[in-house]
Amino acid sequence: MNRDRLAERIAPHLRLVYPDTAGTVIDQVLDLAERWAPEVSATLTRHPASRPDAGTSYLITYGDAIRRPGEAPLHTLAQVLHDVVDGAVTDVHLLPIYPSTSDDGFAVVDHRAVSPDLGTWDDVGAIAADHGLMLDFVANHVSASSPWFTGWLAGEPGRAGYFLDPGPGFDTSRVVRPRTSPLVHDYTRPDGTTARAWSTFSRDQVDVEVRTPAVLVELTDVLLGYVARGATTVRLDAIGFLWKESGTTSIHLPQTHAVIKVWRALLDELAPDVRLLTETNVPHTENISYFGDGGDEAHMVYQFALPPLVLHAFVTGDATVLARWASTVGPVGPDATWFNFLASHDGVGMRPSEGLLTDADRALLVDRALAHGGRVSMTTRPDGSESVYELNVSYIDALSAPGTTDEEIARRALAAHSILLAMVGVPAIYYHSLFGSTHDREGMEASGVNRRINRQVLDADRLTAELAEVPRRHIVFEGLRDLMAVRRTQPAFSPFASQQVEHLDPRVLVIRRAAGTDDEVMAVTNVSSQPVELPGVLGVDLVTGKPVAGLRLEPNDFAWVRSWAGRRDTPSD
Repeated sequence: MNRDRLAERIAPHLRLVYPDTAGTVIDQVLDLAERWAPEVSATLTRHPASRPDAGTSYLITYGDAIRRPGEAPLHTLAQVLHDVVDGAVTDVHLLPIYPSTSDDGFAVVDHRAVSPDLGTWDDVGAIAADHGLMLDFVANHVSASSPWFTGWLAGEPGRAGYFLDPGPGFDTSRVVRPRTSPLVHDYTRPDGTTARAWSTFSRDQVDVEVRTPAVLVELTDVLLGYVARGATTVRLDAIGFLWKESGTTSIHLPQTHAVIKVWRALLDELAPDVRLLTETNVPHTENISYFGDGGDEAHMVYQFALPPLVLHAFVTGDATVLARWASTVGPVGPDATWFNFLASHDGVGMRPSEGLLTDADRALLVDRALAHGGRVSMTTRPDGSESVYELNVSYIDALSAPGTTDEEIARRALAAHSILLAMVGVPAIYYHSLFGSTHDREGMEASGVNRRINRQVLDADRLTAELAEVPRRHIVFEGLRDLMAVRRTQPAFSPFASQQVEHLDPRVLVIRRAAGTDDEVMAVTNVSSQPVELPGVLGVDLVTGKPVAGLRLEPNDFAWVRSWAGRRDTPSD
C-alpha cells in the first residue's frame, strides 16, 4: 500500500465532507487502510477477484432462501450452488447475512457477524471458494436493537453523534424518501426519557449520522472487513440517503458521493478488482450520477429502469418505449458498467420509470400486478402526496396475464431474460427467477409484508425434484442455464462492448452488441403475441445453432444471431 498515493486520492473528498477536521479523519482512514492491507492481500491471494467479462453473472439470494432440515442454511445454499446450479452463475449476491431484527435482514444488529440462524463465516467462505461473493453493506442505517443505537440512547461517550435528532431547527420539508411512515421516531432511553432519531425506512431502521467523523471511520472499517472476508463485490444498500442536510432533499447530496469516492479509492489501492455497486432506486438520470467520472465512484450501478420497461413491453406487446430508452444506454467506461436485473428481493421499482413511461403506461403495470393478487407500495412526495413506489408481484408471473399456461409463462420468462442477458452490463438473476417460481401470496398475507410475495423459502430437496419434474421450473431453469452458457462464449456480451439498438419493428427489441466487429451479435426479442418476420437478418442463431436466412420469430420468441445482414453471410465462429 502506498500511503501518500492514497492520501492524495481521499484528501479532497474528506476536506469537502469534514472541512474542520479533515486532517484527523484522513489520518484515521489511512491508518485503517494500513491495518487491513495485509489481511486483504492474503484473502485476495487465496481467492482473487477478477474483472467482469461476458461470462460474469450474479445470482441474487438470501442466505436462507433454500433450506434443508438439520442444516445451516448457508451450508445448504453452498451445496445447491455446487450440485444443482452447477456453474450456471459465476457470482453470488448474499442479501444481508447479519443478525437482524426486521426487514428480512436489512435492520442489522451487528455488521461484523453472521446470523447464527444462517451459519458461520466458514459457510460464507465455502461459497466464496467456488464463486465471486457479493456482500451487502447496509451503511445507511442499523437496527434499533444494535449496540450502536442502544449505546447512543444510553449516552455512551463512544456513540456520541452516531444518530440524528433533527430538532425544530432542521428543515425536513424537502426530504425525499420511499416510505409513508414518520421520518422521525421516538425511542425510550434507559433513564426513561425520550430521544428522537431519523429513520428513513422504519422505526426499527435508524439512520446513522455520517456527519460525525467517527461514524464514517467505523463504516469504513466494516467495508474493509468485508473485503478481508472474501467479498469481491460490495453492494452499498440505500446509499443515496447517507448524508442529511437541513433544507435539502437529503438524497444524492455531494457529501454522499464524496464518501463513496473515498471508499472507491481505498479499494483501488488495496483490492483493485473488488467492485462497489450502488443501490439507488430512483429515476435514471439521478441513478447514473453514482458512476462519478466513470473511474472514481461506483464500479457498477443498478439498471433500475430495465425491470419496469421490460415488463411494460410484454404487457403492451410493444417494445417502442424500451427500445427508445435502450438506445440511450451504452458502455460507461473501461472499468465501470451497469448491473442489470429484472427481479429482486424487492418489488418492481416504479420511480425509475418516471419520465420514461406515461401515467397511463404505469397504470397498466399497476393493473397487471393487482390482477395477479399482488400489491402496490407507495411513497410520499415532498408536497405530501403519494405516488407508486413499487409493484409487489412475482416478476415472471407479471409478464403474462392471469390464466396463462405454465408453458407460455416459461416462454415469456426466457424471452424477457434474453433481453437481460443481451444488454450492456453484468446480468443478475433473482433466485426465484432462476428456479421459475410463482408468487407467494400466502406468505405476503400472513406476514403483512408486501415484499414477501417473492421471498418464499424453498425446500432444497423438493426444489431439486421440481426442477426435473415440474414443467414451469424445468423449462425456465434449463433455458436460463443454456442462455448463460451461450453468453459466456461470446465476447460481444462483454460488459464493456458497444451496444446499438435497431428499430426494425415495434414488436421486437433488436440489440446489436460489438457492432462492426468480428464478434458482433444481434439479439432479437419478440415481446408480442404475434409472429414477426425480419427477412434481412442473416447468420446463425447461437441459441438453437440453426442458420438464419431471414428471421421468423414466433410470439415471445427470441434469437441471438451471430453476424449482421449484409456484412457476412456466414458466422465467423
